[in-house]
Amino acid sequence: MADASRVSVVIPCWRCASTLPRAVGSVLSQTVKPLEVILVDDGNVDETPAVLRELAAQSPTLVRVVSLAENRGPGGARNAGWDAARGDLIAFLDADDAWHPRKLELHLGWLSTGPQVVMSGHKSMLCSEGVEAPRIGPNLVARRAQLGRMLISNPFQTRTVIIRRDVRLRFAGRYSEDLCLWLQLVASGAPCYVLDAPLACIFRPEFSTGGMSSALWMHEKGELAALAALRRTGGINGVGWVLASGWSLAKFVRRVVIRGV
Repeated sequence: MADASRVSVVIPCWRCASTLPRAVGSVLSQTVKPLEVILVDDGNVDETPAVLRELAAQSPTLVRVVSLAENRGPGGARNAGWDAARGDLIAFLDADDAWHPRKLELHLGWLSTGPQVVMSGHKSMLCSEGVEAPRIGPNLVARRAQLGRMLISNPFQTRTVIIRRDVRLRFAGRYSEDLCLWLQLVASGAPCYVLDAPLACIFRPEFSTGGMSSALWMHEKGELAALAALRRTGGINGVGWVLASGWSLAKFVRRVVIRGV
């Protein structure tokens, strides 16, 4: 078992007073506790800061708040939490999602068998309030992320990722900022893996109305910007960039059609 005291959990917080207690509760109820939970107040002016202070007061040895003077978006908030973290590993969770109770136990257990891993993630599942999490066996299967596959379908969801703190790359931009980071990291040759186990919960379908993921065109522009950045840094050539951008636009049109239906 990997040492859980090495893990800092970072949760960006923006207008999330109603869902944040569930997210934090899913971390505090882990079978293996982290070193700390960092709640990043992303320039909130509603009731969210009061909820953050209450959660920190309830678990002062584990939960602390990092406050930003202005809203930086989820990527900027994650970067601030990352920079403030004390752990060797950074685990991300979004304020409207939750973890399986054994997420850290199983994820860290697998990491202990491959210390060379720089970043790893896993699957998510659509959950309902009050429904017990499914049982997951201890023998997890993982595959190494390949850039070509990532250009077709991104397997990394930020709520699932654990990354080494000493990674120099950071999130950039407000939309699809996570994809940009994952692509650059995989393109660099860093060992990045995806576990075939649903260790995180979402409570509404991806790209449903409401929340950051509902801004389809803004996310699409962010994805295209991530592909352009990958080309500039030599991760893909011109032909690869054209094909990847065309595929991205095709997926965007499909989402728009499904949303319309």
